[in-house]
Amino acid sequence: MNGGLSREELVRYGRHISIPEVGLEGQRRLRASSALIVGAGGLGSPAALYLAAAGVGRLGLVDHDLVELSNLQRQVLHDTEAVGTSKLASARARLEGLNPHVEIETFETRLDSGNALEILAGWDFVVDGSDNFPTRYLVNDACVMLGTPFAYGAILRFEGQASVFAAPGGPCYRCLFRDPPPPDLVPNCAEAGVLGVLPGIVGSIQANEAIKWLAGIGDTLAGRLLLIDALRMEFRSLAIAPDPECAVCGPEPSVTELIDYERFCGGSPRDEAAGGGAHTEGDMHDLDIDVHELKRRVDAGEAFQLIDVREDYEWEICNLEGAGARLVPLATLPKAVDGLDRSTPLIVHCRSGPRGDRAVAYLRAVGFEHAVNLAGGILAWAEEIEPEMPQY
Repeated sequence: MNGGLSREELVRYGRHISIPEVGLEGQRRLRASSALIVGAGGLGSPAALYLAAAGVGRLGLVDHDLVELSNLQRQVLHDTEAVGTSKLASARARLEGLNPHVEIETFETRLDSGNALEILAGWDFVVDGSDNFPTRYLVNDACVMLGTPFAYGAILRFEGQASVFAAPGGPCYRCLFRDPPPPDLVPNCAEAGVLGVLPGIVGSIQANEAIKWLAGIGDTLAGRLLLIDALRMEFRSLAIAPDPECAVCGPEPSVTELIDYERFCGGSPRDEAAGGGAHTEGDMHDLDIDVHELKRRVDAGEAFQLIDVREDYEWEICNLEGAGARLVPLATLPKAVDGLDRSTPLIVHCRSGPRGDRAVAYLRAVGFEHAVNLAGGILAWAEEIEPEMPQY
């Protein structure tokens, strides 16, 4: 009569069971189902919380990062006490506290082409909470090959997207985005920012799609792309058709095994600046200086240009103005090039390094042959040179 649910579960899921479309049968299906969440961050947090609360029997989480203070503005799985600890350990504790009836399985690793098929195999549904193109294409291709549908989500500033891909007869992610955009044209959330509540909205939509699929109710977003503008509070839905020439899900796929997704989505700026192809550790070193070398140059009064490519709000938190830094946000660098001196050594820095890499790649491409990046960015300076400096 109770579909295998205990008395405690009948009470816990009572508001689900009282919905005719769900009922005991739908709740029983949720309990017998499984879902894997890639990423325990902004999107994965609300998705994991709602799937656990809904009673999905087995939840998997893939992540390899530690909780940082800056995560807490949007990654609601974690709290202040978890800063510096494993995201998966934090997530497990929170989810088990929320619903002890859910089995939690964790994969503390970076998802890549060597492990993706093994990790994603055997799940009824996947939620892609990743924040980068290589992982998105990797999840898509693995899910298509495994025949597993997944909920897609993406966020930036005030805008979000959501859909369900790799469902039977429906399109996959590559049907919509055949090729990734050039990496130097796509800011990430660390650079451009994201409204803290936005991943809550999009991640909840992903959880909603997973619950409907697993419970066998309603219509999912398969074949549609939901566009969310949180600043104007507008939602739009666009139809997506399967691409008959899709390299992965088309009738004659050219991609039949997982590939090198870092290369497919564009080499790093460091690779581009080095001229592409193989390069030695010495070549890579030529693109960087460390914070101790910068301190030596400052103390010696050497002539150099120090460019900070972070955003204005980051400069307000901490900066190297005392060392002669000048703020030139990365997006404005092309317009600022004419004001830089090609004859004077140029050092670039950002928060932790990646934006500096991109800036150096651009600067070297336009003739600043000796531009270098400050390895570790201003965080390394704060940790090793100026410990009283605020960090974020």
